[in-house]
Order: sequence, then C-alpha cells, then structure tokens
Amino acid sequence: MNLDQEIMHGDCLDVLPTLPDEMFQCCVTSPPYWGLRDYDHPAQIGAESSPKEYVENLVQVFREVGRVLRKDGTLWLNIGDGYARNGGTGGHGPNAIVGNTKKLIQKRNCKVPDIWGLKDRDLLGLPWRVAFALQEDGWILRSRITWVKKTAMPESVKNRPTTATEEIFLLTRSPSYFYDPDGVREQSGANLRNFWILGPEPGKNGHPAAFTSELARRCIALGSRIGDSVLDPFGGSGTTGLAATQLGRRSVLIELNSQYVEKSIQRLSETQVHLLPAF
Repeated sequence: MNLDQEIMHGDCLDVLPTLPDEMFQCCVTSPPYWGLRDYDHPAQIGAESSPKEYVENLVQVFREVGRVLRKDGTLWLNIGDGYARNGGTGGHGPNAIVGNTKKLIQKRNCKVPDIWGLKDRDLLGLPWRVAFALQEDGWILRSRITWVKKTAMPESVKNRPTTATEEIFLLTRSPSYFYDPDGVREQSGANLRNFWILGPEPGKNGHPAAFTSELARRCIALGSRIGDSVLDPFGGSGTTGLAATQLGRRSVLIELNSQYVEKSIQRLSETQVHLLPAF
C-alpha cells in the first residue's frame, strides 16, 4: 500500500484481518462511545445490549490492531464515559438525548446494566474498564492523558460537577517502543505533561463526535516519524487522516458508515484519497 491516504469502507473487524502484520507505526482512534449515538449500521460498536459486550468487542478490535502495529508501535485511545441510570433522560451530558440517538438505544440507556455491581447513577468507568481489559489482553498501559475541553457540553446537573474531561490512553505492544519527546513540548520547552487543554475546533466537520485535530496531531507527532503509516480503525470524518497528512505521514482509515466515508473524502480532498469497497 504505497498510498498517502486510504479510506477503507467496512467493519474494522472484517477489514483489519486483511491487512499485513506490522504495517503501522501508530494507531490514533476514538471508538463510538457505548450507548450514546447511533451511526445507522447494524454492526456498529457502541450499540451493544451491555457495556460488558462493548468492552469485549473493543478487545477483539485492538487485538487485531496490535497485530498490524510494529513491535515498537503505539496505540493512542480516546474513550468517553457515561452513567448507569433508572429512567429519565436530559438534554445534556453523557446520557443526553441527541439528534442521532434512536429511541431504542436511549430507552436501553435508562436501565442500570446488571453487571459490575452498578447502581442507579453510578459512573460506568468505561474508559478504565476498556484500558484494564486491554492490559489483561497483553497491552502495556503506559500513560493516561486527561483531555480538558475548553468548551465542554453543558449539563443541568446539580448534584455533581459538570463533566469537562475525557481519557486518552497510551498503550504499547512491548516495553521498548518509539516515542518522540520532541514531537510536542510544553511552551516552556519542558516535557509534555499528561493533561491537554484543547478545543473547540472551528467549523463543522459533519461528525457528531469528532475529536479535535490537535489531539490527533499530538498523538501522531509523539508516536511516529515522517513517512510512517498511521491507522484509525474508527475513521469517522477523517480527523486522524487529516492530521497525519499535515505531519507528512501516510494514513489508513477504516469506517463503517458510508456517509462518514464521504465526509472524510471531502475533508481530505486536497490530497489523493483512495476509497476501497466495503467488505
């Protein structure tokens, strides 16, 4: 695959096994959050009947990601959280009704899952549950980065602080891996710290849950060299591909939803984009 950018249309669990071993230097991605949005596809991750199934599905995905990463490669994983609750929804926050959330998914989210000892109003702790599951599956959990959102989604809650952060995990295949400390540094010149104050992004990119391009840029700059290949198995609207191109890296994006494939092509229109058929 000698292409600067490649967008592969299909389910990442079907597409990833077709890719050669150790093809990528780093993976930068943000899977769909469990139970929050509907991406209009029966195979979508995030629509499982239980958050436990969600964690298990992500372990399968990233087992394949580990195979296609180089031995010194890195995985940069952004995952959001949510709450267990009995009944009731609001207009804001992790359990909010949003325009592209179907009633079936929203109705399910109003029931406390019968796992992990969860109780009404419990924070699910999904980012850490996924991170620990990946650790148990062989990944090395090297860092937790807190993404502090300059403009967080408003919440009307009166019994806890408003959520304004998300987790980014740095995971590796082996104890020795490539990390460029000079790829991004603090303004003072000091080593980059593990909290990133980012956003909002100007303009619209057509995706309801895109992370900022600066987040992707930082991960790619820290975890790869010019000319390396970068993977995003949940390509969305192409943010990872855009950042990779700007930094002189190749990229392969996998996206299940054909509408977001088209959005990615639009965003990456200034570079050569190849659309592969669905699997």
